[in-house]
Amino acid sequence: MRALDEPDRMPAAPVDYQLALPEGWFRIPLEATARQASVEALVERQFKGVDDAPHLKRQAQEDLLARAVEAERNGGIELYISLQQIGPMTIPASLLVTLATPPRPGGVSVTELANHLQENGPQEQQVATGKLPAGAAVRVRQRTVPAENDPSGNSLPTTTLDYYVRIPESDAYLLLTFSTPLDPLADALVELFDAVAGSLAWVGTSTSTGGGAAS
Repeated sequence: MRALDEPDRMPAAPVDYQLALPEGWFRIPLEATARQASVEALVERQFKGVDDAPHLKRQAQEDLLARAVEAERNGGIELYISLQQIGPMTIPASLLVTLATPPRPGGVSVTELANHLQENGPQEQQVATGKLPAGAAVRVRQRTVPAENDPSGNSLPTTTLDYYVRIPESDAYLLLTFSTPLDPLADALVELFDAVAGSLAWVGTSTSTGGGAAS
């Protein structure tokens, strides 16, 4: 809300954001100076007590680091990897947070973005608009079945849930991309992802002549 005694100042924009992740999710910051140490710490945690698989450990670290580098190149801010347990099983899931800049000055409305995603995405995706406590958002759910010759070697269907949340007083969106290959529990995990997206909150404000961005 603009202060009544400051009519010439731009409305306040957030300088950061917060998310409430379940216990057992590991955060990897994607800045070059921080991601290496975080990836190493995560791999050490995953392979704790396993001393006879150095090749697998090295491969896991290389794959995760490559994923983090690619995410940062595409505007990623941070990556969360699930280490949450159900009995002896680790729940395979992740969350990538990305700053999505507008394609043109003035940006696009939530409705325009939803229409664009619906028209240019696969027919089976589910696109909806709505309002989170943090603001207006576009929600996109999709299930992807990999091709038989997928170069990654992955043969499991993957469920992704994207939330594009408009950053207040900005043309940009904060994109939350959740993913899991655990097909039998996809619906339950999507409920968890929805709850995490609903926990998004903006932190702090800055006042300037332009829009602000979360980081």
